Amino acid sequence: MSFAISTGPVRAFVLGLALLGIGPALAQRTTAIIKAKDNKVKTQTLDAAGTTVSKTKAVAVAPIASAPQVVTSVAMATPVEAAAGWVTDLGEAQTRAKATNRPILAVFSGSDWCKPCIMYEREVFAQPEFTAYAKDKLVLAHFDFPRQKKNQPSAAQLKLNEAAAAQLNREGDFPLAVLIAPNGKVLAKTGYIAGGPAAFATYLKTVVPTL
Repeated sequence: MSFAISTGPVRAFVLGLALLGIGPALAQRTTAIIKAKDNKVKTQTLDAAGTTVSKTKAVAVAPIASAPQVVTSVAMATPVEAAAGWVTDLGEAQTRAKATNRPILAVFSGSDWCKPCIMYEREVFAQPEFTAYAKDKLVLAHFDFPRQKKNQPSAAQLKLNEAAAAQLNREGDFPLAVLIAPNGKVLAKTGYIAGGPAAFATYLKTVVPTL
């Protein structure tokens, strides 16, 4: 850190004091810090005649505290993603579906701007009853597209979300629930379904009776 102070105004001020006869002792010891670096301070003293005397000495310079930094999460988990069993990578979901021979339920949501999406999550997907129902029947995948800056996913997650949307939600529908067979075939797509976990399970059984 360095402080650059012009000596011109200091010299003029000191000479003015000397001419007016005000405080000669002060005029003889007027000192300006012109540089501070590596715990050494260089000073410049002007006497009454305007002669410059420079001196460098080591001093204990306290570090300047920086402004406090707040570390925040780039993307907070939505209620759906916080629930056990949900993944946010379509490739991983497809691998699990093939390994378990279970269909994938992929949900596309706008968690901080889409009211039906928020209702869907609260009334269906985040409910313990749905988690218990889906545990041994479905592979759950969730792709969130928030708009507020504070809720933005990481660059890596955004890439995964966009890849999933390019494959399953090119129309950009929100909310959207997509049921996919283990072999990758899209079986059905639906928007918001009122009635909670029971009503949603009833809908799934109309598509795949074994669910």
